[in-house]
Amino acid sequence: MALTYKDTDPVRLSEDRKSIIILDQTKLPGEVVYQSIDTLDGMYDAIKTLAVRGAPCIGVFAGYCMAVLASGYCGLDTEDFVKKLEADGEYLNSSRPTAVNLSWAVKRQLGIMDSGMKSGISPERITDRLFDEAAAIHEEDIRMCMKIAEQGLSLLKDGDGLLTHCNAGALATTRYGTGLGPILLGRERGYNFHVYSDETRPLLQGARLTAFELVNAGVDETVVCDNMASLLMKQGKIQAVLVGCDRIAANGDAANKIGTSGVAIIARYYGIPFYVLGPYSTIDLDTPKGDDIVIETRDPEEIGSLWYEKPMAPRGAKFYNPAFDVTDHSLITAIITDRGILRPPYDKAIAGAMIGKKRGRK
Repeated sequence: MALTYKDTDPVRLSEDRKSIIILDQTKLPGEVVYQSIDTLDGMYDAIKTLAVRGAPCIGVFAGYCMAVLASGYCGLDTEDFVKKLEADGEYLNSSRPTAVNLSWAVKRQLGIMDSGMKSGISPERITDRLFDEAAAIHEEDIRMCMKIAEQGLSLLKDGDGLLTHCNAGALATTRYGTGLGPILLGRERGYNFHVYSDETRPLLQGARLTAFELVNAGVDETVVCDNMASLLMKQGKIQAVLVGCDRIAANGDAANKIGTSGVAIIARYYGIPFYVLGPYSTIDLDTPKGDDIVIETRDPEEIGSLWYEKPMAPRGAKFYNPAFDVTDHSLITAIITDRGILRPPYDKAIAGAMIGKKRGRK
C-alpha cells in the first residue's frame, strides 16, 4: 500500500475521544496497520516497542494519552484525579528516557492540570482543556515541521547527494518531518536530490521507514548499510548529511539514533556539512551537555535475532544495545529548528532562540 507523507497520520484521536489511533510502525513496510489504544499499559507499550516512534511524534502521542487517561478519572474527586494523572505521567515518561519530547508533552499537560486545579474547576473541565492542549501540540508540530523543512531546504542545492540516518520523516513527526522535511519539500518544488538512506542497525528504521517514505514520495533513493557512509563520502556522492534528534543539550550536543555520532565524525573528516534538524521542543535547557543525557538501553535480541529466521550469533554471545549516541556540538555544522538556523557558538544561539519562550505553547 502506498502511503505518502501527505496522507500519513501516525497518531490521531478517535472521534469519541476514548482512544488514540496509531499507525503501527513495527509492521512497516510490509503492512499498513492501525491500532486503537485506550489503556495506560497499551500507551506505554506502544512507545516502548516503537509502534509509535520519533521524538516529535511521541510528544504528540503523549499529549493525547494524558487527555484520554484523564477522561477515565473524571468521576474521582480532584485530589485523586491529580494523583492518578501525575502517576500516569511518570509511568509514561519511563518508557523512553532519551527522547525529551515525551517528558515535555507530559509536563505541559500536567501544567494544564495544575492550572485548572488552582482555578477550582472540575476534573471534567480540566479534561476538556487537556484535549484542547493535545490538539494544540499536534497542530504546532505540523507548523514547526513546515518551518524546519523551509529552513533546511535553503541550505541545499538541486542535484545534491544527501545521507540520512534513522527516520525523521512524517512517520516520526507529522506531515513533512524534520530530517526528511527539506527533501520532501524540495521534491514538491522540483529539486532532484539523490538520497542515501543508512539502513540504521539494529532496528532498520532507514531501510524500513525512510526508504518507504521516500520511495512513495517519488524521491531518488538508495538504501546502504551503515558502514558504507565513509566510502560514499570519499567518492564525492554526499554533499550534506541530514539527521533528526531526540534531545539537544544547552551546549548543542545532540542525541539521536545510535550511529549518528560516527556519521558526524566521518563527515567532518571529508568536509561535508552535517545538519541536525528538530523542533524547539527537543531543546532541553535543563541538560547542560550531552554527557548528562540518559541513553536508553534496549533488548539485546534486537541485535541477535529480531530480523532473522534464526539467530545470527552463537549461543552465549553477549550483546550491548544502546538506542542512541550523542554527537558533540563541535561536529555539527548547524542546528535547524522552527526558530531559525542555529550556528556556533551553540550555547549562545540556543539561549537566544529560547529567550522569552516557555517550554509550552508558543
